[in-house]
Amino acid sequence: MPDYFPAFLDVRRRRCLVVGGGAIAARKVHGLLECGARVTVVSPALIPELARLATMGGIDHRARAFRRADARGAMLVIAATGLAAVDDTVAEAARRHGALVNAVDRPASCDFIYGSVLRRGELQIAVSTGGRAPALAREIRRRLEPVIASEYGALVERVGRARHLARATATTLPARLAAGERVVADALRAL
Repeated sequence: MPDYFPAFLDVRRRRCLVVGGGAIAARKVHGLLECGARVTVVSPALIPELARLATMGGIDHRARAFRRADARGAMLVIAATGLAAVDDTVAEAARRHGALVNAVDRPASCDFIYGSVLRRGELQIAVSTGGRAPALAREIRRRLEPVIASEYGALVERVGRARHLARATATTLPARLAAGERVVADALRAL
């Protein structure tokens, strides 16, 4: 398996395609919506949770089988049908249209994979095993939860504001970097 490059993507207002209408697809849809993506779901049928989202206008639902042209214009494509042949077709079409693809439970067919993410406000910590042991990644994330408590979300906000002010008065790059480091050190001492 490849060594993955860890990155956080800005999907705000970007079109993302999810192919599949089940529980796994729903988890992927919710994650994309939380990040501000414009989500299209292609599936002949949807679980009730996704059907409600479609009815409320939260997602664009195309109630039919996947067509290769569905991938056109998408930044990310998630193949979540559970059918290897369909997911392979989705992955191939996504790549042809220049989209990054995730084929659920098929890391060898993925351009990117999901980590197990711990969120505390704007703080996000992703744990990945490169697709080798997702259950282990989830367990490591669970063990981090009590260590990285909710106050870290507020800490990110405070440090962000203080860093902005400190960097505004620094005139050189080294001075800005040092100001940012001082803000973090002071905030962690107070935690």
